[in-house]
Formats: sequence, structure tokens, C-alpha cells
Amino acid sequence: MALNFSFYKGKRILITGHTGFMGSWLTKWLTMLQADVTGYSLDPPTKPNMYEALTLSSEISDIRGDVRNTDLLRKTIQKFQPEIVFHLAAQPIVLESYDNPVETFDTNVTGTVNLLNELRKVESVKTIVVVTSDKSYQNNEWVYPYREIDALGGNDPYSASKSCQDFVVNSFRESYFSDSGVGISAVRAGNVIGGGDWAEYRIIPDLVRGIVKGETVRIRNPNSVRPWQHVLEPISGMLTLVKKMHMDRKFSDVWNFGPDSSREVTVKELAGKIVEYYGKGSYLIEQKTGFKEANYLKLDVSKAKKELGWHSHLDFESSLKNTVEWYKNYFNDQKNIDLVTKKQIEKYSSGASNDS
Repeated sequence: MALNFSFYKGKRILITGHTGFMGSWLTKWLTMLQADVTGYSLDPPTKPNMYEALTLSSEISDIRGDVRNTDLLRKTIQKFQPEIVFHLAAQPIVLESYDNPVETFDTNVTGTVNLLNELRKVESVKTIVVVTSDKSYQNNEWVYPYREIDALGGNDPYSASKSCQDFVVNSFRESYFSDSGVGISAVRAGNVIGGGDWAEYRIIPDLVRGIVKGETVRIRNPNSVRPWQHVLEPISGMLTLVKKMHMDRKFSDVWNFGPDSSREVTVKELAGKIVEYYGKGSYLIEQKTGFKEANYLKLDVSKAKKELGWHSHLDFESSLKNTVEWYKNYFNDQKNIDLVTKKQIEKYSSGASNDS
């Protein structure tokens, strides 16, 4: 059956990081659901970017600000009085965290503290979702998928900052929100892919740039396994979770959203499929990068399936085909990319199912 998210119509929703890749997809979906959305974020992180391609600023209240700017954050929250908050603002790139560890920790950890500290003072807030990362887990290269009860860690600045972010969410839940009737959850999503991502140091944007320019792309860690999933998958999980939390605070917890598949997909296989589906392109394997990244990472999503009734809808091949379709349409007919995005959301929503 189709996803039923009519719950969101008219809801006042604050999204931090709305100008980013995942934030743009979430913003677009919520506007289609006729939610009242305010976005709080820095300028889009890349040129081009999905936020401007969809002209989303014409559909929402668009506030440009840093989550480390407590004064502007406070004024925005006090003025808008949100009911629901999605916190996506972050420094999201692993390799960037090596170059700028202080900024990474400051944005991801202190920024989250700033936001939650202001939200606890506003009576309108009922439900909060903080997007952390699958890389929050202490990665021991185990072959079994990581569960929500497994230990957190982080061997690089980005992963450690997201692990710290999880601890922040838990501390605020127990210290401030447990008796207030406010639901707050941390969401750990797998490696998110989809059209509209132009970030550096991510394999699909790098490959697309190479294809468009006719250049060979270097890829690192070709044998690494990641929980690849289309961006609409964790977003549907978050939308399901908020709806559940809004009705019952028992769902205020930690949740994994990842691909519902035992199939292991490597970086090299993903690169090969992108080139195959695009119909052109080439890549070379970079043997040494100088940076340490996990080789094996998978998520256990049985908790979300059992307790939320959520499950992954798109398999690996379908996720990649949707991604390539988006980019091809963007470069061939950019003025219609908003329609392409709407159609992908509508198709996903009508085909996915849960018990909501």
C-alpha cells in the first residue's frame, strides 16, 4: 500500500541543513505534503546544487545561518515555533574532517548542543529527529550488521564527531525531554545516494563529474562494503518515525535506516554499475589515499522493521538507476528537474509500504 503521510499537512516543521543534498530531498517531499516548512542552513555547499536546481526557496521560509550562531538560531526558533524539527546541518565529509577537525567537531557536536538547548525552551516543539551516521559505530570490521545497541566509536574526526552527536542526543533526552512529552530520536542512516548530490570526495558525484567532463575518475577503497541506499529510503524512515513519535513517546530512541538486503556491494561494483547505467565513463583504482576509512560496514534494520513497520523499498540496482536518471535529466533538460524529482518521490511513495 502507499505511504500515508497526510499527517504532515499544515505541520510547522523546522529543517536545519535544508540546503544540503538530503535536506533538499526532505524539504521537497514535505512541501509536496503541504507542510509549513522553515529551513535554517548555510548557503548550499556546492555549485551546482539540488536546492537551487529545484528553486526551493520559493516554497519555504529560507533562513541562512550557522547552527553555531546561537542568537540567530534562538530568534528563528522563537519566531517560527516549530512542532517538528529535523536536524541535518553538519560537516558531512569524512576526508574534509581530516583537514578541518576543529570545524567538524564544532559544527556536528556544538551545533547540535546549541540547537537542542534552544528547542528545550520552546513549548511548541513535540518531536525532534537528529540525523547522525552509520559511522557512529565503533567499527571492528565485523561481518554482522551493526545494531542500535552496539558500541559507538569513531576512528576519524567525522565518525567520532557523529558518535559524540549521538551521546548529545541521549543526554538531552534523559536530562530535558524525558518528562516533557517531547519525542527525540537519533537516526543512523547508511551511505545515501541519489540525484542532486555534488559533494566532493563522494563516489557518485565524482563519477558524474568525470562522465560529464569526459575525464577518468580515481576511486579509493574499491573493495570496501557500504550500506548503499537511495536518499528517499532514510527520509521515508524519518517521516514514519516522526509520525509514530508524535503519537507515542515510546518511539523516542535510536534507529538504523539502511538497505534491507544481505547482498554485499563494494565501492568498485557501485562504480561499475554507474558507468554501465550512464552508458559511458571510466575510472581508475587509487591504491593509496593516506586516509583511514572502514572497509566493512553494514546496518541491522530489524528494529525499524519490527517496531516502526518500515522497510527498504528500492534494491541496489533500482537505487542506482533512479540516481542516473536524475543526473541525465538534469544535464539534458535542467528546467524540468523539479518535475523529475516530484515523479521520483511520488513513485517511491506510491510503491513503498509500511503499517502507518
